[in-house]
Amino acid sequence: MQRQGRWSRPGLKVDAVGWRAERGDRPVPPALPPKGRAVIEMPVVVDFWFDPIGPWAWITSRRRLEVEKVRNVSSRWHVMSLSLLNAGRGDIPDGHRELLDAAWGPVRVCIAAEQAQGAAVLGPLYTALGTQLHLEHRLPGRETLLAALEEVGLPPGLADAAGSTEYDEALDASHRAGLDLVGDEVGTPVVSALGSAFFGPVVSPIPRGEAAGQLWDGVLLVAGADGSFELKRSRTLRPVFD
Repeated sequence: MQRQGRWSRPGLKVDAVGWRAERGDRPVPPALPPKGRAVIEMPVVVDFWFDPIGPWAWITSRRRLEVEKVRNVSSRWHVMSLSLLNAGRGDIPDGHRELLDAAWGPVRVCIAAEQAQGAAVLGPLYTALGTQLHLEHRLPGRETLLAALEEVGLPPGLADAAGSTEYDEALDASHRAGLDLVGDEVGTPVVSALGSAFFGPVVSPIPRGEAAGQLWDGVLLVAGADGSFELKRSRTLRPVFD
C-alpha cells in the first residue's frame, strides 16, 4: 500500500485489485439513465470488510455512510485484517512490521465485541476506532481501544482481547469470507453488493451527499459488467479525511 501520513506507509499489500473469474448468475444494476444516475428502487444491502487502521478503508467507509443518506442502501460491517493479509511476507521493513504487529489489537477487539454484543456493534465501534486513529492520530494501543469502547458503551474488558489469540480463528474466518469474494490480491476495504464484490474504489477526499451517490451508481455499473477486473491510475493524493 502506498501510504503517507501516520498510517500511510509504503510496502504493504493493500491496494492491488484482483477478482474471481467465476462470476456466476447474479443481479446486475441497471444502466445509467441520461441524467447519469442509476435508479435502483429496491433496498440494497452492502457488505463492507474493514481493518480499522486502513486509511483508505476509513475514507471508503465514510463515503459509504454518505451514500446511505441519498440512496436506498444499508451497510453490514465485517472485519478483515491487514496483519493476516501480510502474514509470512519477508519483504516488509521493520517499521512496517511493527505497524502490522500493532494492528492485531483493534481487529481482535472488534471480533470480541461482535461475539459479545452482535454484529450491529461493528459499525459504531469502527467509527469510534477510526476517529481515534485517523482523525485524532492516536496509536492503536490500549488507551485508544479503551476510549473507543467507552464511546460506544462497550465493556472495557473487551480491550483485553487485543493481546489474546482467543479470537484469531473467528478473525480468520471473517477475513477469509471477504477475500473469498475477490481473491487474495486485494486489501481493505472489500465491498460486496448486488452479487458483485470489489476492492475500493480509492477516492480522496471523501465525496459528500449526491456526489457520493453518483459515484456509487457508477461503481455498481462497472462492478456489474462481466469480465470487469481493474480500473486504476497512479495515486497523486494522500488520504484526506475531511
